[in-house]
Amino acid sequence: MATIAFVDPPLPTAEPGSLGFSAPRLARLGAALNREVEAGRLPGAVIAIARHGRLVHAEAVGQLDPATGSAMRPDAIFAIASMTKPVTGATALSLMQEGRLLPSDPVADWLPAFAGMRVGVESQAMLSGTGPLETRPAATVMTVQDAMRHTTGFVYGGPGRGSTAVHAAYPGGSGWLQEKTTSEQAEALLAGLPLRHEPGTVWEYGFSTDVLGLVVERAAGARLGDAMRERILAPLGMTETGQVVTEARLARMAKPFAQDPLGGGAQSVPVFTTQAAMDPGGTGLTSTASDYLRFAQMLLDRGRWGKEQVLAPRIVDWMVSDHLGDGIRNTLGSFDASLAGYGFGLTVAVRTRPGVAGLLGNPGLFTWSGVYGTNFWVDPAAGLAVVFMAQAPGELRKRYRRLINMLVYQALEE
Repeated sequence: MATIAFVDPPLPTAEPGSLGFSAPRLARLGAALNREVEAGRLPGAVIAIARHGRLVHAEAVGQLDPATGSAMRPDAIFAIASMTKPVTGATALSLMQEGRLLPSDPVADWLPAFAGMRVGVESQAMLSGTGPLETRPAATVMTVQDAMRHTTGFVYGGPGRGSTAVHAAYPGGSGWLQEKTTSEQAEALLAGLPLRHEPGTVWEYGFSTDVLGLVVERAAGARLGDAMRERILAPLGMTETGQVVTEARLARMAKPFAQDPLGGGAQSVPVFTTQAAMDPGGTGLTSTASDYLRFAQMLLDRGRWGKEQVLAPRIVDWMVSDHLGDGIRNTLGSFDASLAGYGFGLTVAVRTRPGVAGLLGNPGLFTWSGVYGTNFWVDPAAGLAVVFMAQAPGELRKRYRRLINMLVYQALEE
């Protein structure tokens, strides 16, 4: 029988065997996750798997709060960090399909402070981080498309992000903006940072989607969270997804181990119980596995959810196509070795070949993950939508991306 933990499933349910899964092999998924819990590596998790529009597996394992020992709940709420980015992307696309925004628009047309951006000059002192940091005017125009595909030239700062003098000038990440700035302050701050690369030349992870979120706010005439809710979350019935965890929902918030099981360092996941000063495009949403599966399935169905066409089919096709091409240096493989052989679409990574990557899947698969341990992918050729939710913010999160991927595909028989 199918394992369905959700009380109110977001999709019709089906037996695994009716949709090409081996039920005994699919059961290995829960067994493997429970082994991780018993080994003290994973606090708990919720996973949901849909194929051809039907839910075939939904399971909760481990603990919601390892400090109290409370059991993981199928309706647990997770901080999804960078899985916010595709929702920001979808919100921008909804504006584009109304003619309110174009991918070719210069960012500076929407954010005037971005006129006159400067790029760090390549030198041994700059690359080694010894400085001094020299800059020159950017030779290319930063576009909205650049903001959607991480080719703005912006990077992230903080430990492990990079050792150049440009990296040293940056704050740690999108969450820093949420905690420290308003949208107006974020625009001024980002506009004053030196770019690591010429816009449109190199894929590098950074504040690009936060720039996109600021553009969305201007184009929509609304706070980003409100635009997300009106254009994406409400049409999909994603009532559990938002930037604020209300007091009534706080008891369902999943928590990580207090210490990283690998390195032993302290770790935590931020929770906002009141509205922050801004809604960054790159992080900030909390969600459930059931809610995010609605989003993934909508993308798999080329923008349709039930009777509503949330995004136009051709818009979604365009979103999940590779937008890097031959003229942009692709550094995805060095960012995450399992993404070698991937390109990048508009806020999602896109698989471009059957092999090379350290993950299974078909060309055309698209995906993204969150630094606190969440992950999703959609494989259109296989009709698959998979959502994995955990609060495991250390390096172990990368293990679970690979583990879940392997266990889902090994269970497929056709």
